[in-house]
Amino acid sequence: MRRPSVRRGPVLLLGTLLAILPGSLLTAQATTAPTLTLAQQARKAQVIVRATVGQPADVQEGGVTYVAYPLTVTETLAGDPAGLPQQGGAPALFFLKGVADLPALRAGQDVIALLYTARLDSPLVGFNQGLYPVVNGAIVPASGVAAPVVTPPAPAPGSPAVTPEAAITDPAKLRAAILAAREARP
Repeated sequence: MRRPSVRRGPVLLLGTLLAILPGSLLTAQATTAPTLTLAQQARKAQVIVRATVGQPADVQEGGVTYVAYPLTVTETLAGDPAGLPQQGGAPALFFLKGVADLPALRAGQDVIALLYTARLDSPLVGFNQGLYPVVNGAIVPASGVAAPVVTPPAPAPGSPAVTPEAAITDPAKLRAAILAAREARP
């Protein structure tokens, strides 16, 4: 007597997926990103602006809720701010509502922002690393983000030693470092 054939491939795959998925769906995962240098941030950014943050508003799109902060762009360092998501006719920062560790932004805040144009959990390069608040004319570290650092180029043979990395607090120096990094783009 001949046994009926049994196709085990799909059944085995389905069983494996059912065993793995419930645990992965039930565990909350924090969003993490590797630490990027300022040069890496500048090269990854699609749009870089200095702007004033406007009053936030919740925005529903396709069943997803974002917190949108309209921007009044005072300077464009790279890219086209018109390519950013829009809120009230202005470019805006769209953050997925409810995501942990988002920056604390407030209306009227002056920032230099290195941005992606796609809607993601956070529009800031490096998951919030690309945000540089300007307070009283100086760059201050954003909550949970280190101050921007410039790594000097390697010295030519026979030249004096390179000074160590220096934290940037002057917006003009940050602007210059960002532009230099973008020019050095491979």
